[in-house]
Amino acid sequence: MHQLEISDLITAREPLSGRRLPVRRAEVIQRLLESGDERGARIVAELPVDQDGVLDPHAVDRLLISVHTELQRLSEELRIGERLVHLLGPLFTAIRSTSARPGPYRLVDVGCGLGYLVRRLAATDALRADVELVGVDLDAALVGEAERLARAEGLGCRFVHGNAFDLPEAATVYVSTGVLHHFRGPALAEFFQAQAASPALAFCHFDIAASRLAPIGARMFHHARMRHPLGRHDGVVSALRAHSDETLLHAAAAPGIRPLLYEPRGLANPFCTTVRPVIGVRPHLEAPLRRAMGRAARRLVGPEHLAEGSG
Repeated sequence: MHQLEISDLITAREPLSGRRLPVRRAEVIQRLLESGDERGARIVAELPVDQDGVLDPHAVDRLLISVHTELQRLSEELRIGERLVHLLGPLFTAIRSTSARPGPYRLVDVGCGLGYLVRRLAATDALRADVELVGVDLDAALVGEAERLARAEGLGCRFVHGNAFDLPEAATVYVSTGVLHHFRGPALAEFFQAQAASPALAFCHFDIAASRLAPIGARMFHHARMRHPLGRHDGVVSALRAHSDETLLHAAAAPGIRPLLYEPRGLANPFCTTVRPVIGVRPHLEAPLRRAMGRAARRLVGPEHLAEGSG
């Protein structure tokens, strides 16, 4: 049985309305114990509840905001923003060169959390003024904090509480960081299929690179950087749940999408690679994307090359 992340278990919502549902601490503890995670169960046992054993939603919100603040610092250290721009710059160049109409274009960050990437893109104007920046998350508390931070920083971006694929305005490009490993089984392919079925032209999703070293590195790094036991626990579990390169490319091969992986395991130093993106583009965009990337395009491979390299 796959290990579970505590942060996925301590909040619950109705699928359609997004309304928050009560979560009983005993039920979360039972699920963790059933998965063989006694340490996780002990962490949850310390979280406050009301007289009915329901987790205190305000305490949960404060905890998740605190953990995501530490994750933001982690993203800064791993230079995720810079690495995303390294790919998004050429991607939007390709889109502009092939588009029948000028912008505005729209970038949507799926599961944006505190909106670090969207806020960084807005602060640096890395994608030019014709790209609207939108962060979306199902957690209202995280979205509220992202909005507060953006206002305090005077940034031109916005945040939405809800489903990234149900927005009234279509996305041009979907992005995410640290989201893919939350999807298991058929849900991973469904995540990509939702984007392929939308008017979006491309996606770029960063997640943990699966390797035997990943859980060891995650344990060392999260214990050094994360203060709350929940953050340390979930950081290691995230690495254990990371999808292989082959799994990602297979799931991303939705109709009308050309799946590509940047710096796959065979082309990267396992001691240096912590995260890497899976990219999907409409087929007509692949050639202009490679031209815009220049020499870096050599590190962009499709399923056929990965199969050759793994043999």
